[in-house]
Amino acid sequence: MDFEDTPQEAEFRAKARAWLEANAPSPEEVRQMGREAADEKQALARARAWQAKKADAGWACMHWPKEYGGMAATPIERVIWEQEEGKFAVPRGFFDIGLGMCGPTMMAYATEEQKKRYLPVMRRGEEIWCQLFSEPAGGSDVAGLRTRAERDGDDWIINGQKIWTSGAHYSDYGILVTRSDPNVPKHQGLTFFFLDMKSPGVTVKPIKQISGASGFNEVFFDNVRIPDSQRLGKVGDGWKVSLTTLMNERLSVGDAPPPGFDELFALAKSVEIDGQPALAKDDVRQKLADWYVQSRGLKYTKFRTYTALSRGQTPGPESSITKLVSASNLQNISSFGMDLVDQGGVMTDGETMPAGGLFQHGYLFSPGLRIAGGTDEILRNIIAERVLGLPPDIRVDKDIPFNKLPVGK
Repeated sequence: MDFEDTPQEAEFRAKARAWLEANAPSPEEVRQMGREAADEKQALARARAWQAKKADAGWACMHWPKEYGGMAATPIERVIWEQEEGKFAVPRGFFDIGLGMCGPTMMAYATEEQKKRYLPVMRRGEEIWCQLFSEPAGGSDVAGLRTRAERDGDDWIINGQKIWTSGAHYSDYGILVTRSDPNVPKHQGLTFFFLDMKSPGVTVKPIKQISGASGFNEVFFDNVRIPDSQRLGKVGDGWKVSLTTLMNERLSVGDAPPPGFDELFALAKSVEIDGQPALAKDDVRQKLADWYVQSRGLKYTKFRTYTALSRGQTPGPESSITKLVSASNLQNISSFGMDLVDQGGVMTDGETMPAGGLFQHGYLFSPGLRIAGGTDEILRNIIAERVLGLPPDIRVDKDIPFNKLPVGK
């Protein structure tokens, strides 16, 4: 494992850092972003402006092929850019699904004409995409979906419901997996499309979250027509296309946002328990030691991925380990931070609370992260089977037609 940049990588990192230092938002702009955080329209406008600035300078989607606006950068250059950009308070979040999951899927399966139409404007943030996979009855089983697609000449008629769709309420387009043949086993009867989210019959209903936000949505399809020209992959090949999206999702949904060990350590130094800094307490120090060890373990596990990318290799399933541990750490660290501020832990006011209410917001956000991009249980299965080489779970429904599977009453 190589922890150091090669000379070429160090040169690229310096170039990326210099551009960010010259173009990232100023401290006053960052403060203004904080004041506008609750106003989604203003936040989206700032995010679009930043994405367009990156695109004009060649930093947006740099790993994409040149014909779609990228510069064919290496995977490790993409990692370096994301590391450096992560050090700055820049707008983010609105384009992650489109650029990280939908774009790669379109590159793999769309026609050349469609790629040239949709990818460049996606890269600039002019059009936003969402991912329409999860369903109320499916749980973590993507292949258990029930949204129907029925052929009608050159069109498909879509009926059904998706849930937990991030950003659907402001998205222009979406990728959609449907069941086109219920008479075959569940993984074989799926067909994949992309669609205009403003199509007649599409209804988006935001879901109110415990944090007060509404980033997730229910999406209903009532006789929605999608041209067959917007099918991605062959009829019945939707599971194969979905795997392309899901593999890219594992890379896009990885590290948890703050608070982490560093933020908790700073909080423990600043708050007092019984008249002395919390950091002086043995039980606090023990918790900090545990999370420090885990943070180092995560760091060096990620270095395995970076080393593979640097050598031109395909990373293994390490991203599942990173996501599993970091998501649960976010919940545990946030909860402990709330305990340290005592009764203030129930308050979320960023103006008056220690760390600006970061731990409270992290705690409310963390349950969703343990589901998004693969639940804890799914990730444990991946680690068990692909890292440890344990036998897979027994699947009694493997060869049974979907319409013959027993359902609850």
